[in-house]
Amino acid sequence: MLDLKFIRENAGAVKHAVEVKGVPIDIDELLRLDRELVDLKQRVEAMQAERNANAKLVPKATPEERPTLIQRGKDLSEEIKALDPALRAHEDNLRQLLLRVPNIPHASVPVGKDDNDNVELRREGQLPAFEFTPRDQVDLLEGQGWSDFERVARVSGSRSYLLKGEGALLEMAVQMFAMSFLAGRGFTPLSTTALVRPETLVNSGHFPGDEESVYKLGDDELMLAGTAEVPVNSLYAGEQLSADQLPMAFSAISGAFRREAGSAGRDVRGLIRVHEFRKVEQYVICRADEQEGLKWFETLLGNAEAILQALELPYRVVQNCTGDMGAGKVLMYDIETWVPSEQKYRETHSCSYLGDWQARRTGLRYRDETGKLVYAHTLNNTGIATPRILVPLLENHQQADGTIRVPEALRPYLGGKAVLGQPIR
Repeated sequence: MLDLKFIRENAGAVKHAVEVKGVPIDIDELLRLDRELVDLKQRVEAMQAERNANAKLVPKATPEERPTLIQRGKDLSEEIKALDPALRAHEDNLRQLLLRVPNIPHASVPVGKDDNDNVELRREGQLPAFEFTPRDQVDLLEGQGWSDFERVARVSGSRSYLLKGEGALLEMAVQMFAMSFLAGRGFTPLSTTALVRPETLVNSGHFPGDEESVYKLGDDELMLAGTAEVPVNSLYAGEQLSADQLPMAFSAISGAFRREAGSAGRDVRGLIRVHEFRKVEQYVICRADEQEGLKWFETLLGNAEAILQALELPYRVVQNCTGDMGAGKVLMYDIETWVPSEQKYRETHSCSYLGDWQARRTGLRYRDETGKLVYAHTLNNTGIATPRILVPLLENHQQADGTIRVPEALRPYLGGKAVLGQPIR
């Protein structure tokens, strides 16, 4: 959410953000509602002032004047009451529009419509050069007996997954490695819920706009979040932090759930696009300073890259264009990891800086050195997401016989094993 005063004073910049991000909102309509609300409030305040002044006259009035003054006070109260529904409606409508106003993208962000217009910044790591015909993720999993897609589909429907044996241990090893790695870099580990109230998704900026992607538990008025960013962002909702409490840096692991609405027919094979998964999320609350925020952005990105480097996976860093960065983002980079069977890079990490856009929705403030209440800045980035990361992990580290070489960084979490699986016949 942007500050209303900022929108009034920078309508041109906000309209430009609306245009380049492709957000369906009419800023002129918002400003019209704002002016009408200001006029309504001024009318109510004027009548309240008159009523208060009138009330002070009653004790001093003559018996002849008193009935007229009393009646005037009643009339003013009724007029104020009659304006209340319009006042509330204007406030609600204005807030709904404000929730849809996008953040101003950083000057470095390329203008574009969708992910086809994203800009590759660099590539890291060596692509594997196999001296054999490599298998894809499903062939490796099924060949090792590490998955059972057919049976789990009977239990949970399509886009579900089940890992068995060393496959399950590998998934947990990746999660534990990422959590331990981030803890070693000063991020406070959190194990958190995916069950959230609807307002937390408004706070994080997923609502309004992304309702179709969220599973809803109607009987309990709860929903299932698609990332730990959602609950962690609301942990300090409405609180007043002190400047010396910042920055806060968390590595939060949780279940994650996405309906994947609108993606029918896409990536239905194996582990790429499943409805339920596990995710380690980096989340930072820092001071309201863009320079500090951008430093944290580089830190989060560096952590994600270091994790991929430790897993010995080739990847590329991509800067998201305006149309592919989401309404609340000031700056966003994706990391895409190489998938040999597809001969392409696939998104595995996403790094975002949101300025105070998210904090204004959440009521996340702190007192600066002067005692002034200021909205904090927030950032988030994937630490690791499973099972998706297992796709490049299995495919890049497969050996000719179908066994999987374990990167050295993961071996302590797998009993020291250097190789997983048995030769596939």
